[in-house]
Amino acid sequence: VADQEEDIGRPVSIQAFASSSSLHGLSHIFSYERLSLKRVVWALCFLGSLALLALVCTNRIQYYFLYPHVTKLDEVAATRLTFPAVTFCNLNEFRFSRVTKNDLYHAGELLALLNNRYEIPDTQTADEKQLEILQDKANFRNFKPKPFNMLEFYDRAGHDIREMLLSCFFRGEQCTPEDFKVCYTFNAGQDGKPRLISMKGGTGNGLEIMLDIQQDEYLPVWGETGNPLSQRPCQQLRDRAAGVGLLHLSVSFSPCPDFLVEKDNEYCVCEMPCNVTRYGKELSMVKIPSKASAKYLAKKYNKSEQYIGENILVLDIFFEALNYETIEQKKAYEVAGLLGDIGGQMGLFIGASILTVLELFDYAYEVIKHRLCRRGKCPKNHKRNN
Repeated sequence: VADQEEDIGRPVSIQAFASSSSLHGLSHIFSYERLSLKRVVWALCFLGSLALLALVCTNRIQYYFLYPHVTKLDEVAATRLTFPAVTFCNLNEFRFSRVTKNDLYHAGELLALLNNRYEIPDTQTADEKQLEILQDKANFRNFKPKPFNMLEFYDRAGHDIREMLLSCFFRGEQCTPEDFKVCYTFNAGQDGKPRLISMKGGTGNGLEIMLDIQQDEYLPVWGETGNPLSQRPCQQLRDRAAGVGLLHLSVSFSPCPDFLVEKDNEYCVCEMPCNVTRYGKELSMVKIPSKASAKYLAKKYNKSEQYIGENILVLDIFFEALNYETIEQKKAYEVAGLLGDIGGQMGLFIGASILTVLELFDYAYEVIKHRLCRRGKCPKNHKRNN
């Protein structure tokens, strides 16, 4: 009875399996005939095809993990466009008139107004009025310093949008300082306010603002260095490295050599953004104001014509046309393409499919199960089921 059960559970021979398998060439290798040159040639051809299949599939898998992409460029004519957020900052961080004696005591060296001995450095370009005021503030004899807070100093001494913004219009409608956020951003889309929309292109359909840059409030630049740069950018660079504060660094001053920048790029941990919107810029500039407008503005804002000419700035920001280009990157090699390539190569080299692979696994499972049962590692009820 045991022998009968063993015969029932015995898998078919390799020759029988090969003759019925859908894997091409297998029936010629495992045949009932004696070993012959024909069977050897078939075996070599099959192994060669299998090696080529493995090589091609490895190449396809490596190509997939290169994440290739294609770029799609399209030009779209829109009926409306979301107006971008517009940010402007005064290159001068702090107003000279708002710098107190206590501020100068704590941050005078940081602002490059004093040296490390609390003295005014030598100057050749100092304005006499500013120098006189600074000398008075820098007299720390019998002075008792108070606590200093950098954030409070920024808020108090920084330029105020309510004083800088003389007029503002968007699509002909007036805008106010409340429409600007810190440092100062118009149309930021914060505090639940929706982003503004442009319905037409051309001047008059965007943002028009008139600013007073308050040049008379600029901090003086003291001293000279070995090159035609002021000491202030160098001082700001040092404070940046020390983590004291974040100050503006002139775009014309590049303290980092190119090789350091290239080296840092190798260790960049910033991921590429999924979506980026870039606006092409076309700049057009003209000196203002004219004589007639200078008189009008001087009377309106109670300033001299010279002050108007040196401090008034008009910005007109608009879309030239409501057209935009979309540049979209798409995957050039999807998972479906990878599976299709592997399946096609399997069919080409060995005439196999997914079902053929399942046939091989099924036969291997039957052989392993039978050998385990012969060693007594198979449960009795499992033998009966067989």
